[in-house]
Amino acid sequence: MAEPARKTEAKIKDEGIERGAAQLTDEKIQRVIERVLEGETGARLKAYVDTCVHCGLCSEACHYYLSHDNDPRYSPAGKVKQTLWEIIRKKGRVDAAFIRRGVEIAHTQCNLCKRCAMYCPFGIDVAYLMTVVRRINHLLGVTPQYIQDTAHSHAATLNQMWVKDDEWIDTLQWQEEEAQAEIPTLRIPLEKEGADIMYSVIGPEPKFQAQLLYQAAVIMDVAGVNWTMPATPGWDNSDMAMFTGDNELMGRIKRTHFETAARLKVKKIVMGECGHAFRSVYDMGNRWLGWAMPPFRIVHAIEFYYDLIKEGRITIAKKYEPPITLHDPCNVSRGAGLHEKARYVAHALCENVIEMHPNREHNYCCCAGGGVINTGPPFKMTRITGNRVKAEQLFGAKTKGAEVLVAPCHNCHSGLHDIVHHYEIGLDIKFFGDIIYEVMEKPA
Repeated sequence: MAEPARKTEAKIKDEGIERGAAQLTDEKIQRVIERVLEGETGARLKAYVDTCVHCGLCSEACHYYLSHDNDPRYSPAGKVKQTLWEIIRKKGRVDAAFIRRGVEIAHTQCNLCKRCAMYCPFGIDVAYLMTVVRRINHLLGVTPQYIQDTAHSHAATLNQMWVKDDEWIDTLQWQEEEAQAEIPTLRIPLEKEGADIMYSVIGPEPKFQAQLLYQAAVIMDVAGVNWTMPATPGWDNSDMAMFTGDNELMGRIKRTHFETAARLKVKKIVMGECGHAFRSVYDMGNRWLGWAMPPFRIVHAIEFYYDLIKEGRITIAKKYEPPITLHDPCNVSRGAGLHEKARYVAHALCENVIEMHPNREHNYCCCAGGGVINTGPPFKMTRITGNRVKAEQLFGAKTKGAEVLVAPCHNCHSGLHDIVHHYEIGLDIKFFGDIIYEVMEKPA
């Protein structure tokens, strides 16, 4: 493994941050802060702020802190002290330079992974506190440019990749035709009312990874699933507005997603292998809309694969032979408790599963989630040097014989790809769907 950089990154120029900060006034800053703290937060924020005793037990949980040689500025409590606590202490009387620095901390030095909450003796959710900071930054118009562009795509097209309506349908039909060369009777059902499942994916799949749609269609067909996909906006389950602090747009995206499922009269929504999208649908967007729980049962791909294998709806012809190690995505392991089902799937598919340590809900974050990877190229090395500890963890699994890293989440996939290549670890990265498609029995 190559020796990682250990120095703090130099000041990074980001057009969205610089342009937004240049337009701030002290009066506007104070007005927005008062709006958020007095009008949008409540007992939860007060309890966290009043309870924290600055003990620092959260520090050892944070990959940024560990990867920067225990620099206290990168500890969860340290990041909150530099942002929200200072805002509260000064009663909103902070300047543009403070806001600019706060944007970098909240958007690029915290993945909202919630690992720190597990180690806090009071269970303080630092991810929530950082989202409050991001909300303030959004209302001030100071957000990293790349992720703001993605939010604009959501606003204009209701998907994060500017995929036009006809392009979406064309891609599904293209993948259906490709799959029919393998299974002539296969269909990707569009707009089928009353199906058991609406299958939803994130924008990058039709844009860059259409083979995942192909694989999903084959799995659905072989398993005999009664399923459909929408032909209208509402098919993309991702949500970068959740990470920019644009709660209004987040709510609009999720409402469209749920209303699409309601229009099709499906029984449940099965989501592809993405962690942040799962979080946005089962835990964030629904709450902004006023629902304690989503109006449909939400099933992540891990649980869906678990059910198919457990019920014998797909048969493994021959187990996957290269040794694998399994990454636990934060939003489906810590956030939804799917780590044991992920292992059931891994062992059902693969001959040799090598655990990295720590694992399950204690696993280190990929350092791409929480919208951090979506802040784009300016902050790429901030991510990579901020997760040296993950590289060391992966290298440990590699030395035990692992050849393939299974990451059942798109953001994890992308972030781990950067880490594996930068630190020269030499692991191939796959989704569960890649392996299922390879090892399952298919009709002759």
